[in-house]
Amino acid sequence: MFSWLARIVSACLRPVRRYARMSKDDFDDAAAASDVLVWHRDLEKHSCGEFSFAVVQANEVIEDQSQVETGADAVFVGVYDGHGGAEASRFINDHLFHNLMRVAQENGSITEDIIRNAVSATEDGFLTLVRRSYGIKPLIAAMGSCCLVGVIWKGTLYIANLGDSRAVIGSAGRSNKIIAEQLTKEHNASKEEVRRELRSLHPEDSQIVVMKQGTWRIKGIIQVSRSIGDAYLKRPEFSFDPSFPRFHLPEPIRRPVLTAEPSICSRVLRPNDKFIIFASDGLWEHLTNQEAAEIVHNNPRTGIARRLLMAALNEAARKREMRYKDLQKIGKGIRRFFHDDITVVVVFIDHEMGGKKVTVPELSIKGFIDTVGPSNFRNLRGLE
Repeated sequence: MFSWLARIVSACLRPVRRYARMSKDDFDDAAAASDVLVWHRDLEKHSCGEFSFAVVQANEVIEDQSQVETGADAVFVGVYDGHGGAEASRFINDHLFHNLMRVAQENGSITEDIIRNAVSATEDGFLTLVRRSYGIKPLIAAMGSCCLVGVIWKGTLYIANLGDSRAVIGSAGRSNKIIAEQLTKEHNASKEEVRRELRSLHPEDSQIVVMKQGTWRIKGIIQVSRSIGDAYLKRPEFSFDPSFPRFHLPEPIRRPVLTAEPSICSRVLRPNDKFIIFASDGLWEHLTNQEAAEIVHNNPRTGIARRLLMAALNEAARKREMRYKDLQKIGKGIRRFFHDDITVVVVFIDHEMGGKKVTVPELSIKGFIDTVGPSNFRNLRGLE
């Protein structure tokens, strides 16, 4: 039987007994330590290797949420890049993994369809929350989130994606060179294929995608074509009146404009597959797939997610003719004009560990900041 599922589900039903909170005392890098908006976990173990985790805040309230769940038999990674507010990404952070465990335990396995069903259950749950809250908090209907999920189980990697976060695998090539391969499709109106898809699905709507201020947007509002949430673009009962001009549509939608159907792929991990980088689009605005893969390949594992984050932040500063040390002086909120919230998780695959009995703590590592502030960043929760 799928023992990890049973243990994790059982553990999640009991009170959590161990906490470890990350503070500035955990930082050992001078640049990252002086940036109060950066948090990281430099290196942890999972069932077939190690992983590194880092987050930087740019928005007044961080909209990126993320998690890594490890057990004796598998590892789960989630990166949730919210927009319009943090409620949708927080909801996914709190519910998607549990939905996956429930569906997987019922079936005794992990498959593409099971992951798809877990995403669907999470979307249904959030829309139910929107329906209950809409009367007193109408803007919840404009809150949504991209959703990137990775699961490694029994030597197979499963990837599910809605929106424009990205997973890139680094594989060893000839002469010890690393080859970067993007595993995800990006559901963003900047892509010609996405615009073609939308136009074919909505032939009667000449405004389904429009160029606005130099950027392609769906209905002139949003860039991503797939998400969890964004109820006002999926259900006519959540449409906004003109008192909400940012989200008001001249004509109510007759059918969903966005979808919560993820793109899913799976692959049996090969001996030359070395690591996977999971990151929100804020990283990829400043680094190419190959640049990121080479940074991981050519540097020590410890702190590698933080190193990728620093590379992106240095590039963001350079584009504004600044130094990163100057960028650090800019507080959250204003910082969003220079870069996005960014989440990076790097998962290393050690094939020689396959089939070996290794002691791996069952951990739940979550990266998020609540509305109170950075002191409430909860980063490591051990389940027992």
